[in-house]
Amino acid sequence: MGDKHLVRFEPVGIEIEVDEDQTILRAAFEQGVQLMHGCKEGQCAACKSFVLEGDMDEIELDRYSTFALPDMEREEGQTLLCRAHAYDDLVIELLNYDEEVLRSGLPVRKGTVEVLANDPVTHDMRHLVVAQVAGEDIKFFPGQYMDFILPGSGESRSFSMANTPNRDGRFEFVIKIYPDGLFSQFLENQVKVGDRLEVEAPFGTCTLRENRTSDIVFVGGGAGMAPLLGLLRALREKETDRGAVLYYGARTKADLCFEKELRELEEQLPSFRYVPALSEPDGEEWDGATGLITEVVRAHEPDLKGRDAYVCGPPPMVDAAIALLAQRGVDERNIFFDKFTTTGEPEDEGNT
Repeated sequence: MGDKHLVRFEPVGIEIEVDEDQTILRAAFEQGVQLMHGCKEGQCAACKSFVLEGDMDEIELDRYSTFALPDMEREEGQTLLCRAHAYDDLVIELLNYDEEVLRSGLPVRKGTVEVLANDPVTHDMRHLVVAQVAGEDIKFFPGQYMDFILPGSGESRSFSMANTPNRDGRFEFVIKIYPDGLFSQFLENQVKVGDRLEVEAPFGTCTLRENRTSDIVFVGGGAGMAPLLGLLRALREKETDRGAVLYYGARTKADLCFEKELRELEEQLPSFRYVPALSEPDGEEWDGATGLITEVVRAHEPDLKGRDAYVCGPPPMVDAAIALLAQRGVDERNIFFDKFTTTGEPEDEGNT
């Protein structure tokens, strides 16, 4: 362990101690301070902040992408909290934060889980169910994600929980299988019921804002189904009267999953609608929406002013959806999203 330094976050006035051997973001996680974050790898810029007080020479950055932090921004005093090591006391201005989430964070815990199920739900997605069997109890909010440690490599991959918190220590995931994905190939070819894996959680800020009563629009694709399903299941448990609609994009009918439960949710939540769309129906018998999911939202939703929005899926879809939602009147502060990255970056990872 290295020396510890005090880091204060403004404008919220929260202070934490940071060891020189850990990043500022990691220290915040361990102390239950839920800063905005995404990839945790210096790729997405979700944790970008400004150094108000402190010598920039006393901040050392692990490897990061200059797309996330261009040299000019670094010279101006901006930094990435997921890559930054403090070697002196600092005052950091948070450029992106949600005070409700910030102050209600859960401390990150490490544990061991046992595999209960590893079943295909489409030709390229798995439904993984695990239960914690060792370590401090891991708690989470619906929409958050867990890091899995790949045995033998020490590398981690992040996957969103599809279930709501429970007393049994169970966690569900919907994981896309990539042909060259390190963890997804391990999951497809090696992971069996009874196997044990090391994990760490919770991460992510794509959670329900409890102080909000606005209607919600969900937009998803691929394994983005996982956090959206967790959020919808949470709404069901709360017996909410908030209006909600899920627009979910897939290529073909074979790429749709959890159809039965989503249709049941329409009965259990009278104010909820499920709108699946196929971008490549290829002559299939299909009387639903067609086209890219953003095109379907554009056609169905001329005015979204006053809504909250949750967007989860591949980065191009997420970026296009955010732009469209803002254009349709959603306040950008009320757009919460997970970008699911691919090989070379954490595979299914939460952003904000």
